[in-house]
Amino acid sequence: MAAGGVWVFKNGVMELEPEVTSRKALVYVPANETIKSLQALERRLGSLGWERYYEDRAIVQLHKRDGGVDLISVPRDFSRLRSTHMYDVVVKNRDHFKVVDL
Repeated sequence: MAAGGVWVFKNGVMELEPEVTSRKALVYVPANETIKSLQALERRLGSLGWERYYEDRAIVQLHKRDGGVDLISVPRDFSRLRSTHMYDVVVKNRDHFKVVDL
């Protein structure tokens, strides 16, 4: 498996420089809690009116109990949670969650 990165010339030689990746975390702002599991995320979202809508072996979807049209989709395997999933949670719960760099 090839590593990702950027090809650059150094002293006439082309080298692959590894990509600098920043790790991100989802934080529940009122408690300053870093969300580390699907269960913790569901607990916090549940207190804000979200409940499971659909699930399969890869994803879990949540929707608002009040019948809103918004859905939040997250991977069942929390290690696969990416910044796009985190920002989806933040956009739909602006005052309660934020994404931070680790």
